[in-house]
Amino acid sequence: MVFQKEIILNPYPRGFHIITNEIVDILPKMTGIAHIFIKHTSASLTINENADPTVREDFETHFNKMVSEDETHFKHTIEGPDDMTSHIKSSLLGSSVSFPIKEGKPLLGTWQGVFLCEHRNHAKSRQLVVTVYGD
Repeated sequence: MVFQKEIILNPYPRGFHIITNEIVDILPKMTGIAHIFIKHTSASLTINENADPTVREDFETHFNKMVSEDETHFKHTIEGPDDMTSHIKSSLLGSSVSFPIKEGKPLLGTWQGVFLCEHRNHAKSRQLVVTVYGD
């Protein structure tokens, strides 16, 4: 059986935000694999440490150093200095995550959570497609 639903996340400020609950809230009581896809090229998804908020701060700091808006060689800057840098960060992290579920509960590790990685300075709402393959 396949379950699929689109959800819209309210705008988040730039940074790394745990959105596990928003996803879990709509999971069906199935056992299988949940696949989460973000329908944007300037934000991304990842699964990582969800207990210590400094992990999210360190992610933001690292990616801002690795792909700096202070660089002058980017050509795609129509929407501002965060335009091309957001696309690069999104490609580095990826547009989807998958994890096993059992009876609608995620089988994530003790310290794992799903993050929305918002790379825009002034983001709008984000659309996710949640697909579950299972019984």
